[in-house]
Amino acid sequence: MSSFNRLLTRVRRRAGALALPCTVLSTLVPVLALGAGAVPAVAAPLPGGLGPCVPGSCPPSYPTSINNLPFTGRDNGINIFVGNQFQVAGRAAEAEGRVVVLDSFAQAKEAGVSSIYNIGIAGVGSRVPPPDGADFLTTGGGITIAPGQTLVAEGGVVRHAGTVTGTVTGTLVTDPDAVRPYSGLRDQLTTASDCYARVDGTPRTPTGTAVNQGGQTLFTGDGSSALQVFNVDFDLTGPTGGQQGVVFAGIPSGATILVNVLGATRALNTYSGGINDSDDPLNAYRDHLLWNFPDATAVTLAGTGQFQGSFLIGRQASLTTVTLAGINGRFFTTGSLTHTSLPVGGGGQEFHSYPFNGDLPSCTTPPVTGEVRVLKTDATTGAPLAGAVFELWHETNNTPGLQTTGTNPDTRLGATCTTPADGICRRTVDTGTYYWRETTAPTGYDLPTDPVFGPLALTPQNATTGVQVTAADQPHTQPPVTGEVRVLKTDATTGTALAGAVFELWHETNNTPGLQTTGTNPDTRLGATCTTPADGICRRTVDTGTYYWRETTAPTGYDLPTDPVFGPLALTPQNATTGVQVTAADQPHTQPPVTGEVRVLKTDATTGAPLAGAVFELWHETNNTPGLQTTGTNPDTRLGATCTTPADGICRRTVDTGTYYWRETTAPTGYDLPTDPVFGPLALTPQNATTGVQVTAGDCPSPTPPPDGSIDLTKRDAKTGEPLGGAQFQLWRETNGVAGLQTGGANPDTRTGPGCTTSAEGGCAFTHLPAGQYYLRETAAPDGYQLPHDPVTGPYRVDADDCVTVDLTNKRHHHDDDC
Repeated sequence: MSSFNRLLTRVRRRAGALALPCTVLSTLVPVLALGAGAVPAVAAPLPGGLGPCVPGSCPPSYPTSINNLPFTGRDNGINIFVGNQFQVAGRAAEAEGRVVVLDSFAQAKEAGVSSIYNIGIAGVGSRVPPPDGADFLTTGGGITIAPGQTLVAEGGVVRHAGTVTGTVTGTLVTDPDAVRPYSGLRDQLTTASDCYARVDGTPRTPTGTAVNQGGQTLFTGDGSSALQVFNVDFDLTGPTGGQQGVVFAGIPSGATILVNVLGATRALNTYSGGINDSDDPLNAYRDHLLWNFPDATAVTLAGTGQFQGSFLIGRQASLTTVTLAGINGRFFTTGSLTHTSLPVGGGGQEFHSYPFNGDLPSCTTPPVTGEVRVLKTDATTGAPLAGAVFELWHETNNTPGLQTTGTNPDTRLGATCTTPADGICRRTVDTGTYYWRETTAPTGYDLPTDPVFGPLALTPQNATTGVQVTAADQPHTQPPVTGEVRVLKTDATTGTALAGAVFELWHETNNTPGLQTTGTNPDTRLGATCTTPADGICRRTVDTGTYYWRETTAPTGYDLPTDPVFGPLALTPQNATTGVQVTAADQPHTQPPVTGEVRVLKTDATTGAPLAGAVFELWHETNNTPGLQTTGTNPDTRLGATCTTPADGICRRTVDTGTYYWRETTAPTGYDLPTDPVFGPLALTPQNATTGVQVTAGDCPSPTPPPDGSIDLTKRDAKTGEPLGGAQFQLWRETNGVAGLQTGGANPDTRTGPGCTTSAEGGCAFTHLPAGQYYLRETAAPDGYQLPHDPVTGPYRVDADDCVTVDLTNKRHHHDDDC
């Protein structure tokens, strides 16, 4: 067991954040601008003021070890910034410090582990959390917490622009502009990451060397430079991808270390970094060490170390997967982040809040600016027009044309502009590509069919004069020509008109052939649905244009057609008087599916006699993978409730033709489950559906139980030694051959018997235990006490006729000491 895991075994933490000091601070971190054109210099912080602790109650110095002691100060700086989505999975435990996510936050940890993810305050960490009442989590999208789980932000605010699903503690604040103060950080960090790694497209000159020696990567500095630069174009892993050490040499005292990890896919797997500063020399560089990934779209950070230093991932299309036991420093990614654990091994992965105080290459330069203008004119006379209202949009999503909606729109700049007497809206902006979008035409004029004008490319070459586009509006025209668009629903065989079909009417508006109902630029749906009456016709009066009818529900007794879209129907001034019509023919329902019985006969494997009391599940083969899969990303499909065999020993179910399995989950009393409890496959076909298909499942009688042993435990107060009642325990037997306790997954260990709650004398006993190894898992602490950070103890060896005694302790809740 590592020193960190030993610490976690000793620490007792409430299922949530600790009680906070009694001051309230809700100010936001100021965001400083970072120009787009980066030039190299020295002695600069990260963009937006990121990195250092933000007052007002920063500690004089940060603790020298990861701990669960009282808070030594408060830090209102952002510790984790995620430019896209933040996903919590596996057995990840917590993220200390303030967290800002421009998109959504989702928590879906694996079954059988702690259902809590702490944010803002960590039970074990630097113990320098955000101010009481500050924003612990800020999201620009929604927050989704899996059923039965909890996101704990106790003492802080969870500010969100999207909807919240699931259980979240703390103060929830809905704010459509939640991430507006941070919206510029993503591009600034991308620019800075590239600037730190390159100067004018050429890799930044290193001051030292980095050599992967197999068991470790050795970084050797020049011994004198205040900024130590290393360029790494390999994975920081052992020869087969395993863990290795990270070692620095030749680094002068107080120097900033910049490690540029180059390449599109990069991995770090290390045991380096310790709980205490004395555990590992790497700890000494923590607040002046930055790991910069300017190119990678896939970053894996793994290992058992309490790794030191801050991280910057510059690619906005990146995904960083963190299974490291701990990251001690700031973590800034312009892409997405998954905080999780490996499929096997330890859990409890944590981010710990520590500042970055280094001096980095400067990536700022006064931006080149110029005017972008739109001139509103009368389309007939060319005269300038006052009173047109425009929005200015910046091309930021690298998709041609203007996107104002969807998951990744371009960026709208500032308030609207209304053209004055000279007809010109103007705005001074940085170089880039822009669009003017007219939202309101001048009085007496019509909006143009396409109200977007641009792109206008403002470059360093034309910034002095600026760029301009003319937007001409037509005076109001005569009332539009209208006519009927109709759809006739018929029986495909007889041609008879049918009532009861439901249709949507769509207008072709995106200039893309065919009907598009989804995506970033769909066509336009018009009004409510229409249900065909007795004459089978849906009709709508509309302006001239191109339309589609889309059938969403077929009449009773009929099937929807394979392609439910009918059109295009072109309504023109020439045909508007008579209108346009299309026929939509539906086929009658086909014959009902063939069904039959699938059965399992439970028998005594020795005598063949039928057995009552066996419990079975029925599974349908649906994933096209041989054999039964009950878990994973694409399992087969379980059908209905379980079945318990009656006196004739047969479970039976009537189902459609297909392939099925019976899975025995409980053997009859006095019998053992078979080694393989799955019986099948049973192929029910149209040929055998009348008689059905059956399989026999024979169980062997349970052998005479061997001599048994027991485990007696006593729960005490960690400080006074007094016995404690009310602690709840589960007993698990080591059965899967994997070290440590696994309570979930495809091959867990085996839970033994019911749980046990300690008596007033602190006692709890598990008896009649077969010889083997066992684990005790504490599921609820006594009232007023904390659950251990690692609630599992063991393994304990129990032999026949043996009694094993165990003495366990709990600490009182931290809030008894904090406030």
